[in-house]
Amino acid sequence: MRVSVCHCLDCQRRSGAPFAAQARFPEDAVTVTGTPRQWRRVGSSGSAAVHHFCVTCGTTLFYVLERQADLIAVAVGCFADPHFPAPGYSVYENRRHPWIAIAGEGIVHD
Repeated sequence: MRVSVCHCLDCQRRSGAPFAAQARFPEDAVTVTGTPRQWRRVGSSGSAAVHHFCVTCGTTLFYVLERQADLIAVAVGCFADPHFPAPGYSVYENRRHPWIAIAGEGIVHD
């Protein structure tokens, strides 16, 4: 449905990087195998998300926003595809590291 990057402090902490990149899909378009570890976090906006991690290696796999439970946000790095579509959205840019530039045609900057 959409590919985005998030610069919020919660995503920076969760991903261990200066921003997180994710692709959102309808819940019925995603198949999860195995039993990932879950962690619920209430973000600075007051809304909660349930994050899912690999129990073996700790990789961030996906998360679900409780206010949009019909969507699953899969970490773009899980696809290991350098040709994965570019983000269409860059959010929480007020928390963006000044040396980061999300560039491209048609990207919504918020």
